Amino acid sequence: MSSRIDTLAAALTLEEKGALLAGADLWHSVAIPRLGIGRLRVSDGPNGARGTAFRGGPTSACFPCGAALGATWNPALVERVAGALAEEALAKGARILLAPTINLQRTPLGGRTFECYAEDPLLTARLAVAFVGGLQARGVGACVKHFACNDVEWERHRASAEPDERTLREVYLAPFEAAVREARAWTVMSAYNRLHGTHCTEHARLLTDVLRGEWGFAGAVISDWLAVQSTAPSIAAGNDLEMPGPPRHYGAKLVDAVKRGELSEAAVDACVRRVLALLERTGVLDGGEPDAERAIDRPEHRALAREAAADAIVLLRNERAALPLAGVRRIAVVGPNADRAVTQGGGSARVAPHYAIAPLDGIRARAARAGVEVVFARGPSAHRGVPALDAAHLAPVPDALPIEVDLFASAEPGDAPVRTERMREAEAFWLQTPDGLAPKQPWSARLRARLVPPESGAHRFALASAGKSRLRVDGRAVLDNWDDRQPGTSFFGLGSAEVAAEVELRAGVAVEIEVDFAQDRPHLPGGLRLGWLPPEPADAMERAVEAARGADAAVVVVGLDPDWETEGRDRESFSLPKRQDELVAKVAAANPRTIVVVNAGSPVAMDWIDASAAALQLWYPGQESGNALADVLFGDVDPGGRLPLTIPVRIEDTPAFLDVPGDDLRIRYSEGLFAGHRWYDARAIAPRFAFGHGLSYARFEHGPLRAAQARVAAGDDVVCEIDVANASARAGKEVVQLYVARTTPGVRRPLRTLAAFEKVALAAGERRTLRLTVPARAFSYWDVAANAWRAEPGTWEIAAGRSSRELSSPLRIEVTAR
Repeated sequence: MSSRIDTLAAALTLEEKGALLAGADLWHSVAIPRLGIGRLRVSDGPNGARGTAFRGGPTSACFPCGAALGATWNPALVERVAGALAEEALAKGARILLAPTINLQRTPLGGRTFECYAEDPLLTARLAVAFVGGLQARGVGACVKHFACNDVEWERHRASAEPDERTLREVYLAPFEAAVREARAWTVMSAYNRLHGTHCTEHARLLTDVLRGEWGFAGAVISDWLAVQSTAPSIAAGNDLEMPGPPRHYGAKLVDAVKRGELSEAAVDACVRRVLALLERTGVLDGGEPDAERAIDRPEHRALAREAAADAIVLLRNERAALPLAGVRRIAVVGPNADRAVTQGGGSARVAPHYAIAPLDGIRARAARAGVEVVFARGPSAHRGVPALDAAHLAPVPDALPIEVDLFASAEPGDAPVRTERMREAEAFWLQTPDGLAPKQPWSARLRARLVPPESGAHRFALASAGKSRLRVDGRAVLDNWDDRQPGTSFFGLGSAEVAAEVELRAGVAVEIEVDFAQDRPHLPGGLRLGWLPPEPADAMERAVEAARGADAAVVVVGLDPDWETEGRDRESFSLPKRQDELVAKVAAANPRTIVVVNAGSPVAMDWIDASAAALQLWYPGQESGNALADVLFGDVDPGGRLPLTIPVRIEDTPAFLDVPGDDLRIRYSEGLFAGHRWYDARAIAPRFAFGHGLSYARFEHGPLRAAQARVAAGDDVVCEIDVANASARAGKEVVQLYVARTTPGVRRPLRTLAAFEKVALAAGERRTLRLTVPARAFSYWDVAANAWRAEPGTWEIAAGRSSRELSSPLRIEVTAR
């Protein structure tokens, strides 16, 4: 650290130190004007830089979610995406992006599985290093999260993760170790959960002994929002910054703890120096305010988002060359996710995109260029709750967003708002009291908009709120969620159950929508969602099937959405919700060339797979969703994705099935080292689709795998080469994966582990020699007794392949003791 930091630290009063170690608000650190210290702005999140507003702020570029980036198996592309996200963060005045999420995908039902890269520690680590490097090269710090073992949402503030020590080191800490040691991440986010009974925010062994002592981390530890549960234990453990502010446990409580002798000022000073170093590194130590937030829709970001989304699409199945679409004159597009752009999952990762292309729109645009007719029938809806009313069906307001929100410093809305905001959709989440209103005092809001019904009939309205709410339509009371609210799961478990009613409306006849909201518990976050659905035909299923029957090919877009898959709540079922499985089965029976597109951030049951001609995993692909999908469907782009996780036949087959959710506030890790694909190998369970699987429109041939040496000393890497040829008449992408297995007796370990990979794009007829390095860590294990990595001499087998279950060209390596 610089001498300037020592000078500033010495000049701070104890009260200023306490203030500096906590946020000023949701997104800023505290400025110390007396010493010219400015404030730092941070921003969510992994697939876009949202800025300081959950709703209604400047729009942002929306890139593919973490699982989609994991499916690219393309570190160079992930690095470019991170560079673009750095530009987005700077456009929002932020110098720290709260990303990447590098927990592992332990279960398909995890609410934030879509945010994570992979179920495998090596794949996650390589992409994490690429992301952190790409972000920080542009002057924006990464905040790798959530440290550690925040793998599910069940009781995330109270539950204790209980992996054994070797599993913790070899599996769950490995991506964080790589992000810190190799990429030099500027910040790390401490997680909500406990680890072995101790909150991660006050876990000295995790934050000090391992992170700083062993890995040499020189940055700052920032708590997850509202994760800090103590004062002295958290500071002593090395949790530097409590977020958000105003502080609950630092600030004045920190000052009191020092004065009472519960906390040494030396421990406080260590945290202060690290925060000052972060402010210096991010360029805000010299004062000034963060730049104003802007929405900059860059053409190069559009192109990169489209490229990344297509590179993530996994072609799971392709029978009888159903894809790419050729020789067709009419395509039927059906499914509940076909005509809406489901671009991202729910929770803190969400941004307001500059725009979003639905699958139907992308397919229509591409089909029009080819002279192909597209017919559409949605089929039955699949909403978890009634979706939020958005700008698409609201009367436009010149030069403004269509929803007006008046905020009042009173227990109920009145005639004199303190301030007015505008939103593009009728959903708001106020983690803190809105600006301009007194903190922790009663406040209220009123939302107004004009709905233009697209069709006549019974329209469904719904309210869910963290606070009181009621709805009027054209002045008539429709919903009352004011005094008799029932508990629900909305707004991270703080909100009410949804209440709903139907209102008869006429097509094209605008109606006035007015919602009153009051936060009667002002010490808690507030939330409001007004849902709306137009009438659904009673024969929606039959219309979809008939559209498919009359077409040359049918594209069925099914999946989940931010209500089904979200932070704060794990999924309850492995199946597609509502009648989607039935829709796929009936469409496939009506049209033999049925292509199923799964628009979800995690695996779903696919009992219908054998009836489909082709199937693709679209993930949550960001703003270019429909265009990227059309690129792949029509063969303009090769499907570049490979599965970063295993798709099981049944949820009962998965490694964590018996452990998640936990019991007695403990989450066990009984699969141990056998996480992800390793579990299926160890138990000889056939997956639906194996880890690493993904088809190409091209055909590739692999030569034999070669190693530079047949014998290496313990602690040395192994360099391998393999020839890959495109034996087809079109360009394509291949991912060569190397797996390592021990063939002689030794410590207990998985049957095989992913050790290296490389993605290559080859023109028709092109051949290339790839060089892959298997790191020495692949031949090692964590020795718990010695608290160190140990190389394991003996005979090892390295095999190359296209997935964890499609391997060939094995070679043997002898690892000798030094």
